[in-house]
Amino acid sequence: MSEDHVRIDVSEKVANLPLSPGVYIYKDKNGSVLYVGKAKKLRNRVRSYFQESRPVDGRIKTMVSKIDDLEVVITDSEAEALILENNFIKQYQPRYNIMYRDDKSYPYICITKESKPRVFPTRTVIKDGSKYFGPYDSVINMKRMLETIRKGFDLCTCAVSIKNIDRTRSIPKWHSCFDDYLQNCSGDWDEEVYQSIIQKVERLLNGQTDQLLRELKEEMQIASDALAFEEAAKIRDSLVAFERYSKKMKMVADKKVDRDVFSLIIDHELSEACGVLFKVREGKLIGKFHRFLKNIEGLSQEVLLQSFVEDYYTGQYTAAIPDEVYISNALEDDEALTQYLYQEKGKKVPVHVPQIGEKAQLIKMAKANARLHLNERRLEKEKAERDRIPHAVKELKEHLPLTRLPRRIECFDNSNLQGSDPVASMVCFVDAKPRKSEYKRFNIKTVIGPDDFASMKEILTRRYSKVMKDGLQIPDLIVVDGGKGQLSSAVEALKEIGFYGECDIIGLAKRLEEVFVPGRSEPYMIPKKSTALKLLQQARDEAHRFAITFHRQKRSKRTLVTELTDIEGVGEKTAQKLLKEFGSVKAIQKLELTELQKVTGNKVGENIFNYFQS
Repeated sequence: MSEDHVRIDVSEKVANLPLSPGVYIYKDKNGSVLYVGKAKKLRNRVRSYFQESRPVDGRIKTMVSKIDDLEVVITDSEAEALILENNFIKQYQPRYNIMYRDDKSYPYICITKESKPRVFPTRTVIKDGSKYFGPYDSVINMKRMLETIRKGFDLCTCAVSIKNIDRTRSIPKWHSCFDDYLQNCSGDWDEEVYQSIIQKVERLLNGQTDQLLRELKEEMQIASDALAFEEAAKIRDSLVAFERYSKKMKMVADKKVDRDVFSLIIDHELSEACGVLFKVREGKLIGKFHRFLKNIEGLSQEVLLQSFVEDYYTGQYTAAIPDEVYISNALEDDEALTQYLYQEKGKKVPVHVPQIGEKAQLIKMAKANARLHLNERRLEKEKAERDRIPHAVKELKEHLPLTRLPRRIECFDNSNLQGSDPVASMVCFVDAKPRKSEYKRFNIKTVIGPDDFASMKEILTRRYSKVMKDGLQIPDLIVVDGGKGQLSSAVEALKEIGFYGECDIIGLAKRLEEVFVPGRSEPYMIPKKSTALKLLQQARDEAHRFAITFHRQKRSKRTLVTELTDIEGVGEKTAQKLLKEFGSVKAIQKLELTELQKVTGNKVGENIFNYFQS
């Protein structure tokens, strides 16, 4: 198809677009998504990309030259377009959209979607209906909140479901709930009482401490008047825990208001920007977090800040909408955001750029934090260059949403022949090089028949139970050979032993070299010529080679032993002894009678000698 013909096709589509809000998707000739955007009026917005009079930077010009197809989704409002745009960006990871990079995996507090929800810390957000509160800027702050929940509500905050705990056995060392073994776990509470406590926990996590304290004081007074002194004392202890926590929060507003404060700083030398959020609830600074923005060439501060704010509210953070939003500078177009906030809050949420007073001071503090994070990012890059981390390792982190550089990779594969002699292997790569001293072989013990999913679950359970038990080095990345099924089995195994979240895990499917990650249905496609994909392929192929070699050795050994045990008087132990002494059946065939009798005795030696002479 000629370039002129391509331009005519796209132009015809543009001319027929409606003047409605929606999302547009640009694709190249291979069908790969180049860019996802939203628009108040689709026709006007999309047409502007193809107008020669429009001033654009080189990056956008390059993108436009690659556009071969256009898809649009019409929505009822700009708010809907905003949500859909965010979902598509997360799904397709388009090359020319702003990309986000977290310098760490933030901790959250999760409340699961169950009849008796569990409350526990995690670094992995999974869209399974659970509620996630955070992100917390430090583990210390997250642990302080969990301690407050434990002391204030007597609520268990372990990461393990009660059904996974076997009371007939001794206490597991790694992930069990000690309270449960003392039969003092909140999991035994009445469901109605439990749900009431969970509602209070959610309010505490949303920063609504003042109202919670007032209600608890009223409950304590009612219990005291009813002469329920034990219950009143319990509520008093809760009040003490909450007041202690509340006093540690820094007051940053004269009024007890809920507000979010956003700022953003660009570092052109790094070609990155950093956005910072301060969460203020009831006038207290209860949390902050930051993100780095990439693919920012040619984009203004207004566009980048808008992207950061919109991504926060429509992304994975299950963010509670405040009463006010303050930003460091005006957005390019805040109409979609305003609609979305109104839709979620049920009332108008003002979005302002403060000039003076306490709000402007908060913006100044947020900017200072953004500059600090960019300086740390610069030092991190310099250190990485000094350490000469292999390019493949760094590139792998750029292509996949990994929490840290995958310097140590452990890769697993299974091998069996129609279910016989099932084995598995683990190979280890450190800084993109195989470390053969740390390769492992596994005989599959619990799986009957050719079941790759169950085999993968068994070997990961055994491997990482041992890692935790013996304090072995935790890998940066676990790679399983296979797609969604193998990855799901691996994730399930790690969750059951309490290891999930300690490192990243991915599945590498052979057919199209797709990379699957937990919590995402669509695979990542790493460029075929990249060193990152070659590193994953090398690890996968090495694990496969190692597993196949072990399987052949095991099958061959079994075959040889079977041939010898056909001889009268020769059992498996004698056969193993002969093979160890002489190396092979062929060598045994050539032995003199006296040599055989020295190892096996007169009668058995004679039987072996006669068997091979006949």
